[in-house]
Amino acid sequence: MTQSSEDVLSTFDLTEYEEMALRELLSLGRSTAPNLSEATGIPKARIYGVLDSLAESGFIKVIPGRPKQYQPYSPEEIVDRAIESQRQEFEEYQHRLESVRGEFVEAFTPIEDRDREELSPTEDLFHVVDVGEPSERETRRLYRDAQERIVILSKSFGFLDAVAPTLKESVERGVTVQCLLLSPAYLSEENRRKQSEIRAMLAEEFPSIEVRQSERVLPWRGTFIDPSLEYTSGQGILLVEQEEVPNHMRQAAVTENPSFVAGMWQYFDLLWHHESTSTA
Repeated sequence: MTQSSEDVLSTFDLTEYEEMALRELLSLGRSTAPNLSEATGIPKARIYGVLDSLAESGFIKVIPGRPKQYQPYSPEEIVDRAIESQRQEFEEYQHRLESVRGEFVEAFTPIEDRDREELSPTEDLFHVVDVGEPSERETRRLYRDAQERIVILSKSFGFLDAVAPTLKESVERGVTVQCLLLSPAYLSEENRRKQSEIRAMLAEEFPSIEVRQSERVLPWRGTFIDPSLEYTSGQGILLVEQEEVPNHMRQAAVTENPSFVAGMWQYFDLLWHHESTSTA
């Protein structure tokens, strides 16, 4: 049996002894408990319990006789039985949760409301995440939540690779996307090259996204979705420019405050229409 096929057994949530016994049975086809104990090194005092557990899980069958023999089901059947077992366990777990749903909601909703009331104005406006994978994860969430509009304000959109599949799904749902990049005149040579590659990728893979470049240095960058001047919707993530701080030490602010998002969108809209040029 190859090393890779042995590793597959680790996905079945078996104990170490169960995995050893099942692997040996799959190799031998059929065996007795004493022979398996000797072949695997599983103590004789434990081998019968191990085999009984595998039998209860539906992975092996017991052949009556003196002595009894143990035979594995086919690999295909083992996979099917493992899936069915997990499905049943999940349904039981789901049933237990549903049975306490009302009691849980009634008991803890007042606590949730109290915590919300005790939030400071700043805590109610923002929470923060680290820049990198956490901020990219929040950005993907925003793309998924967007119903009508996504606005992106970025130096070069260098994180596009990390969010492209989710952005594509949003575009395919009919969400309007505007992307405002920093003018290459304010970028280093490396960032100009990177931005040029990003613009080419956007033009090829996202032709419906309108891209413009800002004529002035941007004090912040981020993403906002579904801004509303009626303050009925809007979420966003942003970070201010801190060139002296390495990215791995920076944090981004996440907001679900519609009024704040509306204000930031008005700033974006002014730049878009009056202080930016087309990249086409």
